[in-house]
Amino acid sequence: MTDTATSATPEPAEVATPLPWLEEMPPRQIVAELNRYIVGQEAAKKAVAIAVRNRWRRAQAPDDIRDEITPYNIIMIGPTGVGKTEVARRLARLSGAPFIKVEASKFTEVGYVGRDAESMVRDLVDSAINMVRTEREDEVYPQAEQRADERLLDLLLPPIAPTPAEKAEKADRLGSSVFVVGSTGQAKAEKTATAEEERRQRSREKLRAMLTEGQLDEREVEIEFTPQNFPMMDMMQPPQGLEGTDFNFTEMLQEMLPKRTKRRTVKVPDARRVLVDEELKKLVDMDDVVNEALDRVENHGIIFIDEIDKIAGERGQAGGPDVSREGVQRDLLPIVEGSTVQTRYGYVRSDHILFIAAGAFNVSKPSDLIPELQGRFPIRVELQPLTEQDFIRIMTEPENALTKQYQALVAAEGAELEFTAEGIAEVARVAFVANDRMENIGARRLHTVMSALMDEVLFELPDYQKKIVFGADEVRERLSKIVNDDDLRRYIL
Repeated sequence: MTDTATSATPEPAEVATPLPWLEEMPPRQIVAELNRYIVGQEAAKKAVAIAVRNRWRRAQAPDDIRDEITPYNIIMIGPTGVGKTEVARRLARLSGAPFIKVEASKFTEVGYVGRDAESMVRDLVDSAINMVRTEREDEVYPQAEQRADERLLDLLLPPIAPTPAEKAEKADRLGSSVFVVGSTGQAKAEKTATAEEERRQRSREKLRAMLTEGQLDEREVEIEFTPQNFPMMDMMQPPQGLEGTDFNFTEMLQEMLPKRTKRRTVKVPDARRVLVDEELKKLVDMDDVVNEALDRVENHGIIFIDEIDKIAGERGQAGGPDVSREGVQRDLLPIVEGSTVQTRYGYVRSDHILFIAAGAFNVSKPSDLIPELQGRFPIRVELQPLTEQDFIRIMTEPENALTKQYQALVAAEGAELEFTAEGIAEVARVAFVANDRMENIGARRLHTVMSALMDEVLFELPDYQKKIVFGADEVRERLSKIVNDDDLRRYIL
């Protein structure tokens, strides 16, 4: 509901018992996960849960009908600040499928300055590539760490270069080695480790133990690595709207030019991080990553188009700043309906990508969209304005509630913050009255009210009293000047 980050409390539990893919959850469990952060709007949560679960159901369908099952795109309608965007944010955190959120107002009609509508699919592909690559790197990370440690030990204890006399002696010894033929018919040469090799091996194991315990973190080593990008490459990017493979000359030049390396002296932890990254690149097969990512995009991808009401102009209105709005809608039509989009990794079909659109429609109406685009979003969900009771629930029930966030900020200064039930009810009442008298910005009004309430406390910390309690009287006293002053309220609340 509010634009806030996930609280740190549930993280350990999620790491210990990772959630399954969002599509693998039954709709009731998807709604339960959304309820942890979003208050109310049951109709919207239910519609989204059904649409997401249908992706999994389609994958279980017979092959002859699977391609015929198209996603039921959703358009969410409701005033600002009631939870439309928050639904998308929480879906992105829960989903194991590629997910991006785009603003409809960033796209413009072909021929105008701005991004073309196909770029949302390219962004989705880039998101999927990063997701799959991260998964593959997590699988081989222990192996990459082991390889990096071996390379780091070679830097800390360089091998001793043999002298010409030792090389000649070794050649003579190998030439006169005695071979023993076993029962398998395999020849074996008898070798004995020298005392020098044994000492070196013991020193290497001691260094390995010290490296594991962090005793070598302050030591510096010289490493040789390949820079991520050539300095001139960033200046040769194609213009916006031309991100297809035809203009992917940057990667082509990188392949043609010789690889350039750098030498740098860094501390052991920094060197270890660089070496681990290099080993991960060697261990991860990017061709497999791309194939898996493209498959996920085509069959499991979700695109959330926010602020779609900003491209809905009044019918018959032409000229002025709205000249490209209808053009943007027509550019969105083939993407939402299903088309083939050219990306730097290949061609991607958008036939089975799920599109969820949202807009406040406080100036325009959904019927102001062109009929063809309305038909591409058959499922419509209306989100209800928030009541005073909803504000109370928003401040108490979610795991990332605003009151819990301020308590964490105050606790960092060694103080304790407490809100009584009456105090929370008074904050909710002030926010509801401010929304009623002025522009209704939904739950975001709670941010402005809480900021006005807490600014003195946060400014005076850590010299402020260590036990801070906000009841109804304290909240009413601190906010009375702002609530009663119409001119001041216009700017602060």
